Amino acid sequence: MKSNKDRIQNLKNNGYSLEFETVFNLAFENYKKIALYAGLLILVFSVFFIIAALIIIAFTYGLDNFQQLITPENLDSKKLSDDFLLTYIGGATLLSCFISPFFAGLIKMAHFAQIDEEFHVADVFEFYRFSYFKELFLATLIISILSMGFSSMLDATGIPMLGFMASLTVSVLNLLTIPLIIFSKFNAIEAITTSVNLVLKQPLLLFALMVIVYLAILTGIFFFFIGFFFTLPFMYSMYYAIYSCIIGFEE
Repeated sequence: MKSNKDRIQNLKNNGYSLEFETVFNLAFENYKKIALYAGLLILVFSVFFIIAALIIIAFTYGLDNFQQLITPENLDSKKLSDDFLLTYIGGATLLSCFISPFFAGLIKMAHFAQIDEEFHVADVFEFYRFSYFKELFLATLIISILSMGFSSMLDATGIPMLGFMASLTVSVLNLLTIPLIIFSKFNAIEAITTSVNLVLKQPLLLFALMVIVYLAILTGIFFFFIGFFFTLPFMYSMYYAIYSCIIGFEE
């Protein structure tokens, strides 16, 4: 019997067949199983994090300075200093790195739901264990730097849409990165290169699937915004479905 890595290497060498309808249906059926539970977890986690972040920022800058900092005139992008922008970008990047294990836990939740296995809240935080955390942190850091780098270079052309498309392309090329780390136990570099290689075998189909996901998530904003938290889990169901259909799981 071939090992998981042998099967993945074979897929990298020879490609694979994939049907839009099969992947979408699997993702949607999976989403229906996790939407409420995952949505509530994301909502609670977001509220807790926002409160913690505001407290930290308020104590760092002082309450009066913080209130002045967040006034509309001070948030005008044309008035922001280079140092502030660099601090903001660095902070946002580190934030993405630190919360990536939480989102990895949601992909694992999607897997548990698919195989009808009981899932606990603590399981969402399973990937904060150091062996996983360091790889997820590094992978997210690399992807964020690449995304912002390509986006910034293309934004310099004066056509913002090019920067957005660059960022979206980097995201799509790496849609298998986190599943490869948590399910196949790849390291960060190996997961990124493998994800890019596999996605490029079916780029248009996978790009179309992710565009559908982003559009579905955006609809949640129009439902009093809180709907966003309950459409967002569709993304993690899609990550799971794509990994399952391309690579699969050992019986």
